[in-house]
Amino acid sequence: MPIIYPVSKVTRYLRDLLASETLLQDLWVSGEVSNFTRAASGHCYFSLRDATSTLRCVMFRTSSSGSQHLKEGAAVIIHGRVAIYEARGDLQVIADIVQPEGVGELQLKLEALKLKLQQEGLFEPSRKRELPRFPKRAGVITSPTGAVWHDIQTVVRRRYPLVELLLAPTPVQGDTAAPGIVEAFEAMNRIQDVDLVILARGGGSAEDLGPFNEEAVARAIFSSRAPVISAVGHETDFTIADLVADLRAPTPSAAAETAVPDQAELLDAIGASARALNAGVAAFLVDGRGDLERLELRLQRAPPDMDSLRQRVDELLKTASIHARNAIGLSKAQADGLQQRLASLSPVDTLRRGYAIVQAAKNWEIVGDAAQVAAGEAVNVTVSRGGFDATVTSTR
Repeated sequence: MPIIYPVSKVTRYLRDLLASETLLQDLWVSGEVSNFTRAASGHCYFSLRDATSTLRCVMFRTSSSGSQHLKEGAAVIIHGRVAIYEARGDLQVIADIVQPEGVGELQLKLEALKLKLQQEGLFEPSRKRELPRFPKRAGVITSPTGAVWHDIQTVVRRRYPLVELLLAPTPVQGDTAAPGIVEAFEAMNRIQDVDLVILARGGGSAEDLGPFNEEAVARAIFSSRAPVISAVGHETDFTIADLVADLRAPTPSAAAETAVPDQAELLDAIGASARALNAGVAAFLVDGRGDLERLELRLQRAPPDMDSLRQRVDELLKTASIHARNAIGLSKAQADGLQQRLASLSPVDTLRRGYAIVQAAKNWEIVGDAAQVAAGEAVNVTVSRGGFDATVTSTR
């Protein structure tokens, strides 16, 4: 009898099979967009077709690059992975990059690298660090022979000559540029107390800026111990290095201006603060002098009435004396009452009325019951004045 499988097991097997196929997990496909819809969630659903075939596709909002190129009838190139949608058993491509058809291979690779680094968090704004306001040591990674190094020195010397510039020389163009930049960042990481690093080069073609789109350079920037300012190319140029860096500057000169404060502005601010401080102190002294003069006048015009104060003291002493005598009298009366109550409870008064205390001579226990003694036993009798010994002649 043949083995019968449930549908879910078959779709799960197909899912795992597709996931194990390397080609289908890193796939570039070209075709024409059809049946395009954008859901309220932002996810895009469409088909990619050519003359003979159609392929279902989905592009999720959270992991998309170039979704703006998706529209009905557009010729595009997509990157993604093939998967099974188990709920319906549909074969589909989960796309993460969309580019118009005709884009070169280098651009497609660049977009793929951007998406990879973005998903790893290298572009995350929350991890970007603030630049120190008053840096003491600033590293510069650039070519020592180009105009960039000279421009940065000129700007820093003019704006904030207190900072120490450290150059990590490297090629910024050609095949040796990317390894050189990585080595320069490693050198900067070995130096203590580097407050920030400027990665800079002048403008150029897309090929000239290629090293700054290399994955190794992006990871070197990401691993820098100090915050990084990227100043690569002109204002319109944008590289992966700019996306990873903590701050992007449009030009190397602008990076130098951003890295250090302007001493002229600092001097103006210090001067303004000094003037404000002097004015504040002067106003405080004037106000204080006025307060002292007013207090002096009040003291002169309203001296304390010593006679009234003396009379008030006498009245308070008299009142206190009366209260003290009353308190003493009340305490004495309470003590006398307690003494009388104590005297009424004293056994001596009972003895004065003719009663006596009888104690057995053998153990000095008080005899309260005739059965405690027997005829012939000695007892001791205490009366109100003194006592005597006796012998029991009989009990009853």
